[in-house]
Amino acid sequence: MGGESTTRTAPRGGGANTRPAGSRTGQRLSGLAVALGLVLFLGGFAWAAVLYRPYTVPTGSMAPTINAGDRVLAQRVDGTDVRRGDVVVFKDKTWADAPMVKRVVAVGGDTVSCCQEGRLKVNGKVIDEPYLPAGTPAEFSGFPTVTVPEGRLFLLGDERGGSLDSTAHLTDAAGGTVARDAVDGRVDAVVWPMNGMLERPTGFEALGGLSSPGPLRTVVALVIAGMVLILGGAAYGPVAKRVGASRARTGTEPTGGR
Repeated sequence: MGGESTTRTAPRGGGANTRPAGSRTGQRLSGLAVALGLVLFLGGFAWAAVLYRPYTVPTGSMAPTINAGDRVLAQRVDGTDVRRGDVVVFKDKTWADAPMVKRVVAVGGDTVSCCQEGRLKVNGKVIDEPYLPAGTPAEFSGFPTVTVPEGRLFLLGDERGGSLDSTAHLTDAAGGTVARDAVDGRVDAVVWPMNGMLERPTGFEALGGLSSPGPLRTVVALVIAGMVLILGGAAYGPVAKRVGASRARTGTEPTGGR
C-alpha cells in the first residue's frame, strides 16, 4: 500500500556468495602479477649472488669513500678488466694474505709518483682526486717515481696518511705492486650504511677508458619491481572484497514508496 516501501537486500545464510572476491579476469591478472613478481624478485637476488660478493671493510684506509665497518658489494671480475681509478678487493701473500680494499692508481707500463703540487702524477699527468679527505696533500709525504711492471697494479688507500698500501711495500721485490690475478672483485657500492654506488673516478679519464658500471642498479630495479608486483597482486583480493561489501551495503537502502 501507500505506506509500504521496498528494499534490496544481499543474499544471506545458505545463499551467501562464497566465490573469491573480484572478477575472474581480475583474479587471473592478480595471480599473474604475483607469479611474475616472484620471478623478478628471486631472479634479481640470484643474479646478484652470481655476480657480487659482500665484504666488510675492517679499516678506515679508504675513508671517506669507505669507512671502517662498512659493508660493500664487489662485482666478481677478472683482473684483466681492472682500470685506473677502480676500487678493488684483492689478496696478496706479501701484504696480509687477507682480503684488502684499495684504489688502483696505475697499471702495467705506467709511471706514478706523488706529489706534484700536492697531487698524484701518472704518466706525466696530474690527477684530480676529489674523493680524498680534505688536507691530504699537506699530510701525505708522497713517494718517488715507480714504474709498474706489466700485469701488475699500483694501489693506494684514499686515506693516504693512514693506509698500508703500495707505498708501504716499495722495498719489496715487486716494488709495492700487486698482480692483476690477485684481484677478486671491483667494489660497486657501499650497501651498509646505504651510501649507494661509488662515484666514477673521472680524474683518470685522460689516461684511458674507465671501467663500465656493473649491473647493480638493474638488479635492484628487478627486485623492487618484483616486490611491487607481488604486493599489488596480493592486494587485489582484499580490495575487491571491500569494494563488493561496500556495494552490498549500498543495495539495502529504500527505493521509495508506492
